[in-house]
Amino acid sequence: MTLASRIRVPEEVLARPVGDEAVLVHLATGTYYALDPVGARAWQLLERGDTLAEVCATMGAEYEVASAELERDLLTLVQQLADHALIVVC
Repeated sequence: MTLASRIRVPEEVLARPVGDEAVLVHLATGTYYALDPVGARAWQLLERGDTLAEVCATMGAEYEVASAELERDLLTLVQQLADHALIVVC
């Protein structure tokens, strides 16, 4: 996975906003996951097809965070989502 990667959400995963957070459901396993407001914003950008680099650029403009920290945190989040089969990295 690189910053040029994009993600795809499998058909068996549903995501819904709940306030400023997001709830993800993996229908095949019946497992629920929650994303905090920052994770929910990242999900929103990833789900629309932005590359990881584009997500970093958008979120960097929206949040006060060092770009290296943002990149590291986004890559960690994407890896965790992929580990739980909530996304496929393309």
